Amino acid sequence: MKLPTGKLDSDLLKKIVFDKIKYRDDSVKVRPGIGEDCAVVDFGEWDCVMSTDPISAAVKDIGRLCIHITCNDIASNGAKPLGIMLAVMLPVGTCPEDIEYIMEQAADTAAELKVEIIGGHTEITPAVKQPVIVSTAIGKSLSGTLQTGNDMVPGDYIMMTKSCGLEGAGIAAADYGEELLSLKDDNGKAIFAPEEIARAESFIDRVSVVREGVAAGRVGTHGMHDITEGGILGAVWEMCQISGTGAEIWEGDIPMEPETRKICDHFGLDPLRLISSGSMVIIAGQDKKDEMIRALEKESIPVSVIGRVKEEKEGVYLVRRVPTCGQEGEGRIRTTIDPPGTDEIYKIVERSL
Repeated sequence: MKLPTGKLDSDLLKKIVFDKIKYRDDSVKVRPGIGEDCAVVDFGEWDCVMSTDPISAAVKDIGRLCIHITCNDIASNGAKPLGIMLAVMLPVGTCPEDIEYIMEQAADTAAELKVEIIGGHTEITPAVKQPVIVSTAIGKSLSGTLQTGNDMVPGDYIMMTKSCGLEGAGIAAADYGEELLSLKDDNGKAIFAPEEIARAESFIDRVSVVREGVAAGRVGTHGMHDITEGGILGAVWEMCQISGTGAEIWEGDIPMEPETRKICDHFGLDPLRLISSGSMVIIAGQDKKDEMIRALEKESIPVSVIGRVKEEKEGVYLVRRVPTCGQEGEGRIRTTIDPPGTDEIYKIVERSL
């Protein structure tokens, strides 16, 4: 059986990866699991929080994204990242200027986040056709202060910062902007304006969730998850696996930029299943919702309430409002949210491989 592009599906990941791990150390507080972004190790007064992730679907902004994605994971635990290591694999034919461009991006982004690049590895290899970077971030938090999805309970509010598909739309605009600008409608008019592509490309500037993770952590959450491969629906499904709960998501309340919608329509992508670093799922207790909104708004971070946590037996589902034929008001269509599969971004990437 040949596997599809993207991260392993949840069942396979558990069966052939997690279940093969034999040794366990008593100092490890959080181990690999579906939906777990970070490992946590007991260092006495402090917890050491670690996460690792690859960037393999982007080219132009890979230096920036490799810093953001793992720092976002650390922030999803309510911790502040402090160091990062980069394993950089580059294709044959790479020039020194290419490496310098990537490292200038990475260094500038790390400086903005006040995270030190503390090590790594760089090599040219025929094993890759385009740049691939694996980054490992390290953070710390006081023992006992971690934010974990295990605390989710029915009735909690499901909140989302910024808008869905940010990273995916940004990658598409950065790496395929010329293609989008060349598109014409039946009357010969350009479908995308240069300012639309420029704005979508600027979404990459918004992919950090460190500020919202730290701000929400101060209020206190019942778990957070940055929205990466699998999009908003995949992130919610994974959180429900951690907590053993269900969820109801309101499609009409999920924010989306118009450029994201337009890019997804062109490439045939589902924006709710599109990689979206820059957006964070935050689970707020019923008594914390208003305080959470105020705390995030104080940081100028847009936030939307997009659903509620349910009992596990109710399942994880999406609710779509539709006009009621011949009647006033609206009807509701309820659709089960499936486990995340291959992210929608690979529909674009695979065309050029």
